Amino acid sequence: MFDEKTKSQLKYYVYLLIHPETDEPFYVGKGKDDRIFAHIHQEIDEENESLKYDEIQRIGPKNVKHVIVRHGLNETTAFAIEASLIDTFRFIPSFNKFTRGNIQGGINSIEKGLMTSDEIIALYNAAPVTRIGEDCIIININKNYNRGDGVDSIYLATKEIWKMADWRPKNYRYVLSEHRGLIREVFEVEEWYEKERTDRNGKPYIGFGFNGRVAFKDIRDRYIHKSIKQAKPRGYSSPIIYPETYMRWVRKN
Repeated sequence: MFDEKTKSQLKYYVYLLIHPETDEPFYVGKGKDDRIFAHIHQEIDEENESLKYDEIQRIGPKNVKHVIVRHGLNETTAFAIEASLIDTFRFIPSFNKFTRGNIQGGINSIEKGLMTSDEIIALYNAAPVTRIGEDCIIININKNYNRGDGVDSIYLATKEIWKMADWRPKNYRYVLSEHRGLIREVFEVEEWYEKERTDRNGKPYIGFGFNGRVAFKDIRDRYIHKSIKQAKPRGYSSPIIYPETYMRWVRKN
C-alpha cells in the first residue's frame, strides 16, 4: 500500500498489471490512492471485472506484477492516457493480449480514439443516417475490426456470431457494419445460419451469422460513410441495433 505522503504526490495515475512469467501486461487501468492494490486483491466490485479477475486468480494475487506508467495526473489526463494505451495495444495484433483483462476501451475511445486521418475527416463530415429500412440491421464491429484492413476484414468482423431471438434474422436482408459511429460497409444477406457458441461463463448458446455480399450501389449509397453518432445514445453497449430501435432514437433527436 502507498503511504500518505506518496499518495499526495501520486494524484491520479495509469498502471499496468503484468503476468510474472511473461512480463507482459494483461490489464491497463487508472486510479488514485491504493486502487492498483485494490484491483490486484479483487476488492473492487464493478461490472465487467470478470476477465481481469479470472487472470489474477490464475496467476495468484501475490504474484501479479505491476508498474505505474504515469502519475501526478488529473483525472481527465489519466482517462486519456489509459484509453490511448488500450487503443494502441489493440491496434497492433500481437499486442492484443496486453489488454485481455480490459473489456471496454476507455473513456472517449469511440469518439476520439485511434483513427486514420481519413477516418477523422469522415467522422466530422459524415451526414447522419436519418432513416433505416425495416429490413436492415446495424452491427457494431468495434471489437472485431482492425482499421484499414479492407472490405474482406469488415465482412469477417460482421458476419458472425450474434445473439438474437430466433424469429429475428429472417426479417433482415441488409446488414450495416458500424465502426466508431460510421457505417463502414453494407452487406446483402444471402442466407442466415445458426452456430453454437459459448458465453463468458462457459454456457453454450445458439447464435446467428450470415453469408452475403456487398450490397448493390443503390442500397449501399443510402448508408455508406454516414454517421449514427447523432442518434446512438452514449453508453449503448449491445453490438446489435434493430431498425425500430434506431428509428426511435432518431425521433427523440
